[in-house]
Amino acid sequence: MQINDEGWLQDVEIIPSPNFNERPDSANIRLVVVHGISLPPGEYGGGYVQQLFTNQLDPQQHEYFEQIKDLQVSAHCFISRPGKLIQFVSFNKRAWHAGISSWKGVDNCNDFSIGIEMEGSDEESYEQQQYQLLAKLVISLRKQYPAILEQSICAHSDIAPGRKTDPGPLFDWHKFNQLINQSV
Repeated sequence: MQINDEGWLQDVEIIPSPNFNERPDSANIRLVVVHGISLPPGEYGGGYVQQLFTNQLDPQQHEYFEQIKDLQVSAHCFISRPGKLIQFVSFNKRAWHAGISSWKGVDNCNDFSIGIEMEGSDEESYEQQQYQLLAKLVISLRKQYPAILEQSICAHSDIAPGRKTDPGPLFDWHKFNQLINQSV
């Protein structure tokens, strides 16, 4: 996977999100945050995640959407259950994925992290193709942003404990790490 100087992946679908801003001048990208998302909760497909990240979610489509209709959130990338990768925000920009967060004593993780949403839930295992694509993406990110170390990949629940649980207990960190190490 190639990342250009503007922070965009080559040869993937790009759906630009308006939910981003500039990173602070002092921030260097040094963390990858793995998330899990399904909209409505526990359901996959339908394009609702894409609509959420582009502020186009119709609250009439599902009763749950009424609760989240005013959220302005995004992630840098989204990996669907079948293993399709979509990029929403340049890696060089600050996506709005982490919320109130802290990593190793540093608050505001959006300032220095890349957020990757995996389509899934806390109650269901992720798909093999998702792990493979996530590993490939993280390897490319490490090449482009060398401050991202092995210890700098975490769950959303790690940076927002008590507030977030994703990507959930069924995310297989061992499998993911094996895939990264096989490719090194």
